[in-house]
Amino acid sequence: MNLKIALLQLLPGGSLVEQLNIGKNACTRAKDMGADIALFPEMWSDGYFLPQEEDAVDKLAITTDSEFILSFGELAKELQMAIGITLLEKHNPKPLNSLILFDRSGKERLHYSKVHTCAFDDEKVLSPGNGFRVTDLDVGGGTVKIGSIICFDREFPESARILMLNGAEVILAPNACPMEINRLSALRTRAYENKVAVVTCNYPKGQPDCNGHSTVFDGVAWLRDEPGVRDMCILEASEEEGIYLAEIDMDMLRDYREHEVLGSKYRHPETYRILVAEDQRNA
Repeated sequence: MNLKIALLQLLPGGSLVEQLNIGKNACTRAKDMGADIALFPEMWSDGYFLPQEEDAVDKLAITTDSEFILSFGELAKELQMAIGITLLEKHNPKPLNSLILFDRSGKERLHYSKVHTCAFDDEKVLSPGNGFRVTDLDVGGGTVKIGSIICFDREFPESARILMLNGAEVILAPNACPMEINRLSALRTRAYENKVAVVTCNYPKGQPDCNGHSTVFDGVAWLRDEPGVRDMCILEASEEEGIYLAEIDMDMLRDYREHEVLGSKYRHPETYRILVAEDQRNA
């Protein structure tokens, strides 16, 4: 089974209506390219624009049952393609940075809100999410276990590790920041240590503080019947705006996960208690 994922590395428009139109057109093009899943960059509903005034940011936030979000659910059903749409989500006391994943029948399969918000910067106006979840996504040719992280979540190994322990095979990672060697290395490491595919969609150059370089790491570091190691990076986009399609060999990934030693096979969780000790938070 091959899973085709379209990374919608797009420049945003200037309004919610423009975001909807640009996004719907891109999803239609992704379907024409043969995609099973189309993924947006972080907080597509407002192009990752975060005013620092409480009233202003709350006014920009939308609900998950808004016309904008429901339109992508309807489009997913029409195209018979899963869509991962991102939004500034209305929430009390502060908005959330969220992803909604619709399956190819238009049903919501995953609702994830960024846990590790950049509270030291513009995201101090947001609330953090409260957990990492995995869903079974029917893509027509089979079912894939999908989870999500968002941008800064990648810097915390626990994020991807929890998803792996919950069964995730593919992690969707919307993004809005410069993807340089260290951030790309973090994504590669999350894929390597957990034997998962990590799919990141960023904004292209032209969007402030972004530079494209959306990536897909397929999580397979070597093959039993071939010498040496292989490059897990099966796609790295340029800086330019565009729709970039990657194809993940799920049979190869599943065989690798079954036979190799990384991931959960040799963990010693009884020694990890410090990881959740509250008094270590600021260490």
